Amino acid sequence: MSSGSKKFHFIAIGGVGQSALAEILLKFGFDVTGSDLKENKYTKLAQKLGAKVFIGQNEKNIENGRTIVISSAIKEDNPELKRARELNLEIMHRSDCLKFISEFFDNFIGTSGTHGKTTTSGLLSYVFEKMNINPSYAIGGIIPELNTNARADKNSKYFIAELDESDGTIVKYNPHFLLVNNLEADHLDFYKNGLIDVLKTFKIVLDNTLKKAFLNIDNTGIQEFIKEYNIDNFISFGIENEADYSTKNIIFDEEKSYFDVYKKDELLGKIELIIPGIHNIYNALGVISILDYLGFDFDSCKEHFKTFKGMGRRFQLVKEINNIKIIDDYAHHPSEIKSTLDAVKNFKRRKIAIFQPHRYTRLKALWDEFLNSFKYADSLYVLDVFSAGDKFDEQYNSKNFVQELSKMQNNVKYIDGDIIEASKKIAPNLVKGDLVLTLGAGDITKIGELIGDLLSK
Repeated sequence: MSSGSKKFHFIAIGGVGQSALAEILLKFGFDVTGSDLKENKYTKLAQKLGAKVFIGQNEKNIENGRTIVISSAIKEDNPELKRARELNLEIMHRSDCLKFISEFFDNFIGTSGTHGKTTTSGLLSYVFEKMNINPSYAIGGIIPELNTNARADKNSKYFIAELDESDGTIVKYNPHFLLVNNLEADHLDFYKNGLIDVLKTFKIVLDNTLKKAFLNIDNTGIQEFIKEYNIDNFISFGIENEADYSTKNIIFDEEKSYFDVYKKDELLGKIELIIPGIHNIYNALGVISILDYLGFDFDSCKEHFKTFKGMGRRFQLVKEINNIKIIDDYAHHPSEIKSTLDAVKNFKRRKIAIFQPHRYTRLKALWDEFLNSFKYADSLYVLDVFSAGDKFDEQYNSKNFVQELSKMQNNVKYIDGDIIEASKKIAPNLVKGDLVLTLGAGDITKIGELIGDLLSK
């Protein structure tokens, strides 16, 4: 890749997705500016790499000749976007920017699906890094051991990217290799017909895949996908069904798991993971299937799986005080919540879940599924919905959710107020040995630190 004539301006350059793309462009010599409402580690990194970053969004930050990069979160009334349109500048959605970057690489590996794509893309990038494969990547989360979500190198043979399906822009990409963990109804503000629309979108994505797709054959959504569209040219991985890559002899030991990996009937060897849950075994198995298909020796890869600590906000240890462990997890869909709580069901600790629903529209659409997601929580606190722009719903809200859930299980409590007030209400109820799980995609990610600070006083 060589630097080009394009000049870019990222609106909200401090976001995890935008910052990854900006970092790659900066490292390849492109002229990059950006803005965000507040300074954070991503804005500081962009500045360190040579970007001019404005704190605060103002039409004066927009100059002629720049391509403006936005995400779906940027509204039309944003002053910088309005100015860019007045100047008739090129407006590039972040998906188009990712496509632009991906076309510089000979092997573009995309990971997607309703859940697990951040962990899967992070794990693959991590293993490549540890094997000195020299990958480039753009991921929607921080790899804690590497303290980054992006890397770029002119000589990279492989480019790994998390492909977001939430707004349908995933159909723009042409990955050489595509990994899909699962397909479920989600983002119902976009996919009005639920799973039917999700499957239609992924048929386009599969048709766009240049070489080979890797599909989790155990997932019911993928099974329906294969049946509906007569999909047959793919590599399968799974645990319950016959697959090209499978596992046997799974052993769970609190936060660790061990399992044998098979390629058809051939034993490749044993894998150890230090991130819990059956869902992470699927994540690892998908990564193994790609590595083996690409010709990498299993014995050279396997050691790096047991040092991968997961992704930021994916079962991430926030604090441990007085033998109280506080874990933060991005789980905001019923399947993700079930997977996270299932992963800890055998822990010899009291499981305290703190859940912040994300969007009224999602809570309404998946109401019954949410009601059946918390059976492995010994105690559950439900915070007010993080609206993410949704309007308050008189019927489908946290207070009514707790009233309904209380008919099904005990130890459920509604906590009103912001996260600071919520932390003050929850912290006094925690005791030595508790496992606290903060679940959601909103600002609940901050509550673990707040509770930890209260416990340490």
